[in-house]
Amino acid sequence: QVQLVESGGDLVQAGGSLRLSCVVSGSIIGFKKMGWYRQAPGKQRELVAVITGGGSTNYADSVKGRFTISRDNAMNTVYLQMNSLKPEDTAVYYCNVNAISTSVYSYSDYWGRGTQVTVSS
Repeated sequence: QVQLVESGGDLVQAGGSLRLSCVVSGSIIGFKKMGWYRQAPGKQRELVAVITGGGSTNYADSVKGRFTISRDNAMNTVYLQMNSLKPEDTAVYYCNVNAISTSVYSYSDYWGRGTQVTVSS
């Protein structure tokens, strides 16, 4: 089955950096898009960044200029480089992909379990 595992979340001080990774396992043969969402305490889940199969990227206004999404299709991995972190970035970050696999021969949506990012001060 398709499985998403996020890593890289940590406790950092304001102004610091983190790189989140999401490894997608399973018999993936193609990605429509790969992205990151986040949910802060008491808030709704929101889109942070997404990269499409064609390589186009989109970012939430709140992270533009600070976060960068990238991918390594050979390893079925998507990254989120987060710089100049602010306390407002504190949230659980979730990986999300739309992909096709040999188990499900159509594009389907998959979610990771999340990784905690906490920015102090």
